[in-house]
Amino acid sequence: MNGLVDSLLVVILLLNLFTLGTSRIRAVIQVVALQGILLGAMPLMIHDPCHLQTLLMAVGTAGLKGWVIPNMLSRAMRDLSIQREVEPLISLTKSLLLGAIGTALALAFARHLPLVEGHAAGLLVPASLSTVLTGLLILTTRIKAITQVLGCLIFENGVFIFGLMLIEALPFFVEIGVLLDLLVGVFVMGIIINHINREFSSVSTERLSSLKE
Repeated sequence: MNGLVDSLLVVILLLNLFTLGTSRIRAVIQVVALQGILLGAMPLMIHDPCHLQTLLMAVGTAGLKGWVIPNMLSRAMRDLSIQREVEPLISLTKSLLLGAIGTALALAFARHLPLVEGHAAGLLVPASLSTVLTGLLILTTRIKAITQVLGCLIFENGVFIFGLMLIEALPFFVEIGVLLDLLVGVFVMGIIINHINREFSSVSTERLSSLKE
């Protein structure tokens, strides 16, 4: 199982780099959905034997991250008639380069953490750090509000990956609470995006500067 988990984490790392190098919002939504499905499967692979709470968390994670939330964002994208992130604050090439450097640093840094020694999947920590960094880059360098929501989701995926090492120590309801908070957060961001589009006829957060006195 360890080799399979590491393989899935490598896929997630590659997906992170893909999101930094593409301007197509639909592609990023599809990446987030795929990451959600992969993250939903990981608890079943990491912890053996599989307990009921682990199974429920896996199903809930795959359902919310892999289907419910991506569908909500796809509908918002269709309603707002946007397809691409046209003018990011940092070019896609530079974002991709920063993501690659961050991934390399995460791999190097994780080797010195005693937390990784003997764990079921040695790539959990570097994959977590790299995914968090990817989410932060998208959140801070993209202009479209819906893309920033996707950055928040990727950031949360990184936190979730790190939490996989602690699933047996954390209460089940805490994990479910995190997923519900994420879902509520997406609802709130959807409302904010609609308000931005209604007031400014655009979902670019640059228009928010018009609110300054």
